[in-house]
Amino acid sequence: FGAVDQIATVYLNHKELMTHMGGYLPFQVDITDEIQETNILTLKVKDTLNHALPYGKQKTKRGGMWYTPVSGIWQSVWVESVSGDYIRNLKITPTLTDVTIEIDCNNDLDKIIRITTQEGMIEKVVSKNKILIPIENPKLWSPETPYLYEFEIESKGDRITSYFALRTLSIQKINQIPRLCLNGKPYFFHGILDQGYYSDGIYLPASSAGYRKDIMTMKELGFNTLRKHIKVEPANYYYLCDKIGMIVFQDLISNGMYSFIRDTALPTIGFTKFPDWGFLRSKKVRSNFITTAKETIDYLYHFPSICYWTIFNEGWGQFQSDDLYDRVKEQDSTRFIDSTSGWFWQKKSDVDSYHIYFKPIQMKKSERPIVLSEFGGYGLKEIEHSFNLRRTYGYRLYKEKKELQKALNKVYLEEILKVDVEDMKKISTGLGRRK
Repeated sequence: FGAVDQIATVYLNHKELMTHMGGYLPFQVDITDEIQETNILTLKVKDTLNHALPYGKQKTKRGGMWYTPVSGIWQSVWVESVSGDYIRNLKITPTLTDVTIEIDCNNDLDKIIRITTQEGMIEKVVSKNKILIPIENPKLWSPETPYLYEFEIESKGDRITSYFALRTLSIQKINQIPRLCLNGKPYFFHGILDQGYYSDGIYLPASSAGYRKDIMTMKELGFNTLRKHIKVEPANYYYLCDKIGMIVFQDLISNGMYSFIRDTALPTIGFTKFPDWGFLRSKKVRSNFITTAKETIDYLYHFPSICYWTIFNEGWGQFQSDDLYDRVKEQDSTRFIDSTSGWFWQKKSDVDSYHIYFKPIQMKKSERPIVLSEFGGYGLKEIEHSFNLRRTYGYRLYKEKKELQKALNKVYLEEILKVDVEDMKKISTGLGRRK
């Protein structure tokens, strides 16, 4: 099952085989011992929007920043026969010159790996389930050149195909300024907040072409990054980002209760310095968040377009974020980690992450790279592109295209760009570091 929202119990021939909790991640069950000549497969699904489990931005009474809830099967379902030594999973970790492939299967028998490169085929016979393979004349992945290396692995009883990309992420000081770097060079990650809800399918577009259109439209508008906001998409979405060339900043999924006063109102007027050890919550909520976060990172580790993990967003469900940073960093040290996007910053994070909506964009000095992870929220209602003709949501609303364009020009050219230019002047005259 690709994903079923939210609690799914699987039966075969009226015998209960398993229960899976959580609406975003894939799961599977071995039905071999229960197969008969004629079979009845039954799936019972319960979705109460249990806030002890990650539920994202679903709400029974939608409106504002909340979306129509969904329940049931919302991703692909299939049955397949496999050998006793079938390849269950891969873990792929690239550098700029080689790739490490870890194979999850039941034996250490010889396997053949064939990688297609521009120079021809690389073929290796390996007995271990972990191998490092050098790549001559490497072609690196970026949104500008999204090159993917296709490969296959063949074992005695199985054969799979997959792909990888060569790219690295690092933080380096360039002229005393800490920068996020892609492939060893400073890179400007210019993105939008991608909610991932659709009027024609709620959790999904009408077809995969909808994902492709979204990604291509954002590239045409000059963006190179999508922040996937508090939702995990089907694998095909991330594959398209890999193939087309679109960086993903991936949020982990919030659970627990959201408080407008604590999580939004107070921080918006400047109350952002709170220790998060006392924020939360029940032991069950904490445990479910940690489990789902780990499973999400395992599931998405393969996709090179994902460059950044956001653990908590605007205090919602936040608890012990320094401890969560350590957990995520131990699990995946190859990507950037934003522990607390927006506010309620603690001690540990790879970046300083700001949300600025209702005041001029200014940021304090920092020894970390600064990410303006949310701003804007400007709205212009175009009737022919609007599902809801009665209500309009946005932080600033405009009636004319010229007004919207003027506002966008102002925030980019007079605030964001001005901050960067002024800081570069300070560095060139030796007066200080970037704000």
